[in-house]
Amino acid sequence: MAYSIVPGSLSLSRSVLDRAADRRRDVEWLEKAWAADDTQVMLVAGDQMAVEADRKSLHLVPPAAAPDGTRIFLGIDRVEGAGQTADGRAVFAVLVDAEPDESYAGLREIGGVLNDREAGMAVNVVGLSNWHAIHTHCANCGAHTEVVDAGHVRRCPSCGLSHFPRSDPAIIVLVTDDQDRALLGRNEAWPEGRYSTLAGFVEPGESLEAAVRREVFEETGVVIGEDIQYAGSQPWPLPSSLMLGFYAKATGYTIDVDGDEIAEAKWFSRADLKTLVEAGTMALPGNISISRRLIEGWYGEELTGSW
Repeated sequence: MAYSIVPGSLSLSRSVLDRAADRRRDVEWLEKAWAADDTQVMLVAGDQMAVEADRKSLHLVPPAAAPDGTRIFLGIDRVEGAGQTADGRAVFAVLVDAEPDESYAGLREIGGVLNDREAGMAVNVVGLSNWHAIHTHCANCGAHTEVVDAGHVRRCPSCGLSHFPRSDPAIIVLVTDDQDRALLGRNEAWPEGRYSTLAGFVEPGESLEAAVRREVFEETGVVIGEDIQYAGSQPWPLPSSLMLGFYAKATGYTIDVDGDEIAEAKWFSRADLKTLVEAGTMALPGNISISRRLIEGWYGEELTGSW
């Protein structure tokens, strides 16, 4: 087993903006950066971002044109050849408390068409926006928390506890058998013909390899051996996951789905997959997903058709 994801194909893993975390507590620097003529601001409503009319790039505005809302410092553009990256253009986001309209779009729609810089910005800010929305109160004492550190921490004024954004690790795996067929499953909530790789969250105290074996067995009854190969990772901030991709070789091939998360699972040869996809009777995950890239890494080339 030696499969690989095509380098650079993970749309949501691209990032070139320097997050400049050392500047998040420098209030004076932040105010100067906000006032600078070349500073850019993203507008975000929930998990939707303001986009240009062509819906292929973000609509970035100067600070003077930004509405009121929670302000987040996202980072600075690196200055090629410069010793101090702090000299680069600053980028902020404002979380707008309003219903998004047609001038906004989500990651599923535009994540794959944004350039590397804007893709990294989008993934970062959507994750932060979702985190802010569900962490308005302290988990320790229940008091309303305050936004500090340029939008990257929420602090409780009552008990003093600081709350930080978290990413939940989740494994996602393409399993193959002794005939080099791929195991794909259909979630109970999905329509007929929609298939993907298997995935699940890592439990406390569990290694990634153990999570791969447990999730595959729980969902399909298929047994995974020692042959587990790491393939790559991609953030999935909808709301807060980090997808850790693997290829794994099965040693037990009998399928017995759990009937809860997985409605059905099947072994597919490359010929099976090509025939079904081209006939339109099978739909694969979208191009921005790591699942799609795991499947194509095994298949050997890009495939057509998606959800």
